Amino acid sequence: MRVILLSLVGVIFLTGCDRRPPPQVIIESEPSVDSLVTTVLNGGGTFRDVEFSNLIETSTGNQVLPMNPEEPIDAEIMNGIEEAMGRVLEAFNRDDSPTRSEKRINEASAYFEEALLKEISAVPELECDYPRTSEGNLQRAGYPDLIIRHGESGRVIYLDPKLVADGSMDSSLRTFYFTPRTETNKVLYDAHHLLIGIEHDGNTGNWKFLRWHLVDLTRFKVTLKAEFQANNKDIYRPELILQSGESGLEAP
Repeated sequence: MRVILLSLVGVIFLTGCDRRPPPQVIIESEPSVDSLVTTVLNGGGTFRDVEFSNLIETSTGNQVLPMNPEEPIDAEIMNGIEEAMGRVLEAFNRDDSPTRSEKRINEASAYFEEALLKEISAVPELECDYPRTSEGNLQRAGYPDLIIRHGESGRVIYLDPKLVADGSMDSSLRTFYFTPRTETNKVLYDAHHLLIGIEHDGNTGNWKFLRWHLVDLTRFKVTLKAEFQANNKDIYRPELILQSGESGLEAP
């Protein structure tokens, strides 16, 4: 079995908000399809209890900094987020909330990103924006959704809002995804990594948002599960189609 050997090159450990270069991943040999399938069949395609902080540091070269509510700057950051969330929940629980126009709760999450960006930026000590890649490109998809800076200290916080149904906090359904990619990496600084879970009542089209929870991802653990996947472009290639037919109806 051929082996993929990974090495991290040129990772410089800096503090604060200094930008560090992403690690270089060197693939010395390609695995065969046989070896990949054998690994997955034998259960080797699943890795559990992976420290998220280690994953971030290995894939981006940047550290995940723990929050300390007793520390004045961290307390000021948390108070600012609390203040912003109060205004956001008040706005989205009104009868004229823009979330009422959506038929799926997942589509309401974009409203929370935009509202949090606005309301956190209104806190005098904080500024909030969408994170960009190392090339300066705006990348809305993928973790993290927002970047916050504390003006006086220059400290950086990544924030990921998630909507969660009331009573499903202990659900085993996958709701968090992170795919390390050099070209779309948005984690460019040593920073705090926070997730804010916003509970809703499940009343489709008339949602009420009940409470929120700020989660420190420093000790958060994730699972990697290997799978083989394809998209429609891969499936419906002309050379693969054997036969096609028409129903006689026009598409709407």
